[in-house]
Amino acid sequence: MSAEARLAELGITLPEAPTPAGSYVPVNRTGNLVFTAGQIPTTDGAISHRGVVGADVDLETANAAARVCTLNGLAAVRKALGSLDEIEKVVKVTGFVSSAPGFTDQPKVINGASDFLLEVFGDAGLHARSAVGVAGLPLGVCVEVEFIFQVK
Repeated sequence: MSAEARLAELGITLPEAPTPAGSYVPVNRTGNLVFTAGQIPTTDGAISHRGVVGADVDLETANAAARVCTLNGLAAVRKALGSLDEIEKVVKVTGFVSSAPGFTDQPKVINGASDFLLEVFGDAGLHARSAVGVAGLPLGVCVEVEFIFQVK
């Protein structure tokens, strides 16, 4: 099943692609690879998840924020390529988690992105991944995620 058909089957409508907040492009293609800029959790143009995971943001909320980042990343790729059906494989996911001292469940947070990609792309959604704890993220968000896709 195609990614576009799978989203429809799941009843998921992608948001409008986020506008860059700085001097960069949201998607950069080289050959058959597409790289996204870091995606933050925004909904309708507003930040939806701020804070520090393990302090004022719980694991479940941060996991949901990683899913929102993924929706935004897919929206940016769709805008650049015209269709998510151009994606052959998810290659790599890198997630950054604004983490309280001692918080070590960054992989569980970024599972919000990984699980959603598997739900949409099936086996083509299997990917390499890094989940990194950081002292802070832009605009006070709790999670930022970037993606590399192989495309047709």
